[in-house]
Amino acid sequence: MNILDISIYSNTFLIWLYALLVSVVTYTVLRLLQKLGGRQISKMASRTVTVLDDAFADMLQHTKVLFLIIIALFTGSLLLTLPETVQNVTHVILIVALLIQSGIWLNSLIHFWINGYRERMLKQDPVSVTTMNALGFIGRLVLWSVIFLLILDNLGVDVTALVAGLGVGGIAVALAVQNILGDLFASLSIVLDKPFTIGDFLIINDYLGSVEHIGLKTTRLRSLSGEQLIFSNADMLGSRIRNYGRMFERRVAFNIGVVYQTPREQLKNIPVIIKQAIEEQDNTRFDRSHFKQYGDFALQFETVYYILGSDYNTYMDIQQAINLRIHEEFEKEKIEFAYPSQTLFLHNIKSSEKFATATQNTN
Repeated sequence: MNILDISIYSNTFLIWLYALLVSVVTYTVLRLLQKLGGRQISKMASRTVTVLDDAFADMLQHTKVLFLIIIALFTGSLLLTLPETVQNVTHVILIVALLIQSGIWLNSLIHFWINGYRERMLKQDPVSVTTMNALGFIGRLVLWSVIFLLILDNLGVDVTALVAGLGVGGIAVALAVQNILGDLFASLSIVLDKPFTIGDFLIINDYLGSVEHIGLKTTRLRSLSGEQLIFSNADMLGSRIRNYGRMFERRVAFNIGVVYQTPREQLKNIPVIIKQAIEEQDNTRFDRSHFKQYGDFALQFETVYYILGSDYNTYMDIQQAINLRIHEEFEKEKIEFAYPSQTLFLHNIKSSEKFATATQNTN
């Protein structure tokens, strides 16, 4: 009897050889495509600025050899006449392999995205890197949970009750840790929306300080007096925040009062003196200066100008220089600054008039 005529599962030995040959050829072709195609895509990706081709090249590198073997064996099995039970098993193995390999590909995409974000933001905002790592972990957990449920479903396991149980359990856990989850999602919102970053100076209600740390649950500020202020992330997003770190320029308004005895010509010259004092300083933009009102003890002048920057020390240095320059010019022009005072006017009445008035009142 010829060995080629031996039948195994209704397939001759020759057909089994053909199926094996097809499997070997399929695996070889797939392996070559993975190697050569991956190299070519990597070379092309290195010459482009987009990240999609880099991500695709990274996915090819994470293609598992076992997955290629399963694909090759399944392709060869198509030449065979197999029992229905065996065919069902091969289909399940193929689907499970596809699901696992798809999970590996998607996991590599998440890893690629997290690494790219880390490289871009490590120097600018290190805290956001930590938060995005946590977000990547949550994404991987959700991904593999879905893959696991799909595998169980294809293995014939009824996952409806399992999903329902997980849903009820998830609701119970969410209710138990809702404050923590609220702060976690608030942290992700802060990282993605960036209402403030580390180093920004914030005023929150009656509290103020510089952002020192943005964590998964809390944000910490360093106040001007030195103590650390700790806010939950949910409270931060629910508050009205004044962010001086985003200030492009600072508006400054100040008042100066001079005595009522100041001559009119000098009053007209005071806005000119103030304007010159402001324009002499760098990084300033003069807006206006006016004789505003007659005060209780002074003639009031109001001045508005802008400092082209947000640094507080720079603002104080410029304001000090302006004050000194105004003081110098007032000394030259002999203009007197006003200060709180009262003037008492006395009217002398002659004694005879006093006596006559007193007599008349008596009569």
